[in-house]
Amino acid sequence: MIRVLVADDEPLIVAGIRTVLESAGDIEVVAEAGDGRAAVDQALRHRPDVVLVDITMPVLNGLAAVEELRRRTPGTRTVVLTAFGAEPNVLRALQGGAAGFVLKNCTPDELIRAVRAAHGGDAYLSPAVTRVVLGVVTPDAVPRRREALARLAALTDREADVVRLLAEGLTNADIGRRLHMTELTIKTYVSRILAKLACDNRVQAALLVRDAGSGWDEA
Repeated sequence: MIRVLVADDEPLIVAGIRTVLESAGDIEVVAEAGDGRAAVDQALRHRPDVVLVDITMPVLNGLAAVEELRRRTPGTRTVVLTAFGAEPNVLRALQGGAAGFVLKNCTPDELIRAVRAAHGGDAYLSPAVTRVVLGVVTPDAVPRRREALARLAALTDREADVVRLLAEGLTNADIGRRLHMTELTIKTYVSRILAKLACDNRVQAALLVRDAGSGWDEA
């Protein structure tokens, strides 16, 4: 059973999320929180597998909560669920350690997929959010490219093959089929890659590949 904490300051939204998640059969909402500080406190108390957190909350906003949860409950995965998919929100959430970013206009099935992906060690982004992540060009693009290239240089050729496909949004199973390797082998590669790159999750690794630009593995 996947244990979830839902953090949102709108009780009706929380009730709806609970109904959707618990309809899946393999997800249980173990706690709720109405602000970011309460979300961190409840996470420390209940140790959920996944925290669904809104951005616009009182006391401590969701983005700050994501960063604090990363520090204080590293075994818990966070997924941002919000109505606001603006570029700064997306990038700060993902760089802060979120394993997913889902918009509130998503379907119930999409929300369930996001929770399952986070629990399974994968990452999930709503399609609209993916377009933001892949299309954004930040003012510090040049130094970020240098840093990304330096970190990616630590990878072997095979690890580079894996992370390139990971950055395209492929699952471990899809990467395995593409490279003619087992899913378990790819999972091992991904764990090793994340450790080498000092990334918390697949999304952060994908951001590094994006920052490095096309042809980074040939540089």
